[in-house]
Amino acid sequence: MTGIDPLALREALDEAREAIAAAAKRSGRAPDAAELVIAGKYVGADDVPALVEAGVGVIGENRLQDLQAKRAAPGGGALTFDFIGHLQSRKVRDVVDEVRLIQSVDRESLMDAIAARSEGPVRVLLQVNIAGEDSKGGFVPGQLDAALEHAARCGIVVGGFMALPPPAADPEHSRPWFDRVRAVRDELMERWNPDHDLTDLSMGTSQDFVVAVEAGATIVRVGRGIIDRARMEP
Repeated sequence: MTGIDPLALREALDEAREAIAAAAKRSGRAPDAAELVIAGKYVGADDVPALVEAGVGVIGENRLQDLQAKRAAPGGGALTFDFIGHLQSRKVRDVVDEVRLIQSVDRESLMDAIAARSEGPVRVLLQVNIAGEDSKGGFVPGQLDAALEHAARCGIVVGGFMALPPPAADPEHSRPWFDRVRAVRDELMERWNPDHDLTDLSMGTSQDFVVAVEAGATIVRVGRGIIDRARMEP
């Protein structure tokens, strides 16, 4: 990795946020209906001052050690962190008080661990394996009612779902999967209000975040598509 140019990163962020706002308006929502989260695996702790200067707000981390390193870096206290990767139950204690949101709750045993190590109600997103892919974790749609029931028993509030569709070169090929996630959420929302709010849909990455917002995403996780534009030559 080389360093990040804060001015170039701010420009890239502004363009991405403008594209998100336009996509939200096309879907009949307010321009600020979807939030941009930077995927942390594309930046290091040394990049934190540049991220803060550029106006990055929320970073989604896949690994506890990366989250801790960035929080401890100069300026790290100005950033908000989500956890978006596979979370081992033994690491929950170190994660739960450090993040705004765990987006990747993929099994009932993880809910138990989160509930046991948290003070008061916790809001999370459930990871949905929308295409039933063997290579991905998470709940398939048919398991979500049982997962929501388990969460309610644990005192966990499910704020929505996180999903990643099968890989596709054309963003439009992801649209049917995003539409299905939204449809599943809408159906479950009717049954599970007020136990869970289910308002958030975290879906869409660098190659398809505009389509995801048009389909109803409230959070998009963008990394290389923005960060690479701000990398300085060695």
